Amino acid sequence: MNDLLIFYTDDDDDDLSLFSDAVDSLSKDIILQTFSGGEKLLTAISQSPPKPNMIFLDLNMPGKNGFDVLKELKGSEENNEIPIIIFSTSNEPSIIEKCMALGANYFITKPVLMKDIIRAIGHSLSINWKEFIPDRKTFVYKAQLQV
Repeated sequence: MNDLLIFYTDDDDDDLSLFSDAVDSLSKDIILQTFSGGEKLLTAISQSPPKPNMIFLDLNMPGKNGFDVLKELKGSEENNEIPIIIFSTSNEPSIIEKCMALGANYFITKPVLMKDIIRAIGHSLSINWKEFIPDRKTFVYKAQLQV
């Protein structure tokens, strides 16, 4: 099985660390590269191969924010097929709409508990991105309540 290459960018070191710990706990063969800002992510993508299998993207960052990065990647012929999952503290409908309009593939409001972060990332990894077409009902991750 080939390793899955994931890029994640966030300006918060604690969030980068939590995300990394969550990915480490998953049982898949995942290579995670983290970036502390949008500009660094864009530079890494322009210098790769290989291209990442998916990108998790925070929105609120100084410099090139998540909206800027999203717009640039989805406007690029060579990168517009990379699935982009917004991973943000926001859950405002206007922000979600804007992300969908800019071409994001999925939207996750950052969970608070580690088990929920792991579940959200794991769910994103289970999606068949070649076939998944988001609509208003499927674009936003809905955490499954555990009984």
